[in-house]
Amino acid sequence: MQTETIAYVCLAGITALLIALFQYIYKSKLRAPLKYSLFAARAITLFVIGLLLINPKFESLTLFNEKPNLVLAIDNSQSIKYLNQTKNAIDALDKLKSNPKLNERFNIETYTFGKELNLIDSITFSEGQSNIEKSLQRIGEIYKGSVTPILLLSDGNQTLGIDYSNRASKIKQPIYPIILGDSTLYADLSIKQLNVNRFAFLKNRFPVEAILNYTGKETVNSEFRIKSGDQILFKRAVQFSPSKSSVIISTDLSATKVGVKSFKAELVPMNQEKNKNNNTKNFGIEIIDQKTNIAIISERLHPDLGVLKKAIESNEQRTVSIVTPKDYITRGEDFQLIILYQPNRAFNTAIEQINKQKNNVFFITGDTTDWVYLNQIQDNFKQAVTNQTESYQASLNRNYGNFIVEDINFSNLPPLKSEFGEFGINRPHDILLYKTINGINTELIMLATFETENTKRAILNGEDIWRWRAQSYLENKSFENFDNFINKLIQYLSSTKRRNRLQIDYQSFYNGNEDIVISAQFFNKSYEFDGNSALILDLKPQAENSEVRQFPLLVTNGNYRADLTGLKPGKYNFTVRHSTESIAASGVFEVLDYNVEKQFLNADLSKLKRLGELSAGNTYFTNNIDGLINNLLGDSRYSIVQKSTKNIVPLIDIKFLLGLIALSLFLEWFVRKYHGLI
Repeated sequence: MQTETIAYVCLAGITALLIALFQYIYKSKLRAPLKYSLFAARAITLFVIGLLLINPKFESLTLFNEKPNLVLAIDNSQSIKYLNQTKNAIDALDKLKSNPKLNERFNIETYTFGKELNLIDSITFSEGQSNIEKSLQRIGEIYKGSVTPILLLSDGNQTLGIDYSNRASKIKQPIYPIILGDSTLYADLSIKQLNVNRFAFLKNRFPVEAILNYTGKETVNSEFRIKSGDQILFKRAVQFSPSKSSVIISTDLSATKVGVKSFKAELVPMNQEKNKNNNTKNFGIEIIDQKTNIAIISERLHPDLGVLKKAIESNEQRTVSIVTPKDYITRGEDFQLIILYQPNRAFNTAIEQINKQKNNVFFITGDTTDWVYLNQIQDNFKQAVTNQTESYQASLNRNYGNFIVEDINFSNLPPLKSEFGEFGINRPHDILLYKTINGINTELIMLATFETENTKRAILNGEDIWRWRAQSYLENKSFENFDNFINKLIQYLSSTKRRNRLQIDYQSFYNGNEDIVISAQFFNKSYEFDGNSALILDLKPQAENSEVRQFPLLVTNGNYRADLTGLKPGKYNFTVRHSTESIAASGVFEVLDYNVEKQFLNADLSKLKRLGELSAGNTYFTNNIDGLINNLLGDSRYSIVQKSTKNIVPLIDIKFLLGLIALSLFLEWFVRKYHGLI
């Protein structure tokens, strides 16, 4: 307690005594016991009131030592196993975790990573993909604001994400790569990359581009082939040398049959080549018999147009043309789906032609939409015309039932601009997105679908959807989530299929290292999403004498999902069925024989060294763990810091003081009352 506070307390005590003395002792005619009792009660009351006004406090200072964090991040991907580094990895990890000096200096936290970063549970080296950049970024976010060295036990071979070696400055933590793998360079031929579209069209030719790499010091000859089963569809002789270490080969193949077609690209290996897994790549093409042509009709330029075109054309089954209303009149028969962007009176002739042809239509409205005109020419929906705009965010309706919708974090996407006022649809409709303001659902329609006169309609009541695609990329480092959402909407509008209570969503083929997920939605008889049903997936390989396996579908983010990741290569038939009702949906998919984690022969030494240098760390091999430990212990950046906390505690509890005042006043009143002084 400070000296000044003690002085105030003493002054309060003296003042209380003087006042009480003057009131009950000075020139008092009361008997001695009585006046001294009243003097004491009054002095206590005044002194306690003085304490309440002063509010004396004690300050306590606590000193403690804060140790820096030390993160051990170990690569749990399959490439560690294929490079025969499992023992080295576990031995290095155990040596670091059990070192008493490190434990005395640091708070040690251990993580594993593959596609995602996880707190260590078990190390299996079974992850099918590795994303080093994302894992380092996540660690940087967790330990933001502190100096936390990261020990990265990895071979440096990343199969997902952007280049991690150039991201060190953004992670803002010292990184010490511990290299798992052989740094010796062996002569090796490999198919570095295979570029091919996912879809092709019947009786057309589709391109295949292969990038072939060579590591070695001599001139070698090989042959590149593309096979379908045992049939060789294409072959070409290739020659490599130290000065010509890469060759690009392009060719076209014929699409002769509808369905999924599997191919095998092969680069004939050299004699005594150490790793032959990277000499072959299997790939698949889904051959379809027609392409969907889509027109976006707009009279103005806007970023939304380009974003819609890019998102829709991310699916090779679709092409998009951006046309004016006048251009559409001469080309209308070329399109199967029409997107009307901000329609006004200039669209009149085009809309008349669309109605005659009975095309499916997607309306997108916003700031420049002529709602007076649009309300006049159709009676499917109406908008109150206020000539004012408002910005709204979106909220997903999880009961939407026309197709499976994944929540792409709609509630955190930027707001869209639309006409202020009441909007309604005069046909039976399904709302996909509601408008929200400050997180409050307004129950107004942002995006909905409906059917009229045997045609499908959708309306998005908001412009600036380009902001959604940009935000989706910022959050996920990919446009994929947004593009998938748009393409599912386009697929529904392009399709003539009837609505079913059970819907399934899957791909026709998966690479062996991809996540294999089958999604489903189930609705009750009122077409409301039913999340309490038991759905079962029956899976049967097409191979002979194969048995049916059953998987339960679990509800995740508003959809039923079954994770089949890890299936062996081959073709599979599956059926999703309800456990008690006679409702089912079936499909076929193929898992291709390709594992990206098997493609590596060495650790990526150059990237790991660059990562260590740019992050102010250093690079070590597993045989020099002692050197790493000594470096960490001797680095002044990782010193134990002494910190203090100051606690200010009141001298006396206020409740106690108030109680004491009440008691002293009561005693004074009682004594005076008893002796007839009141």
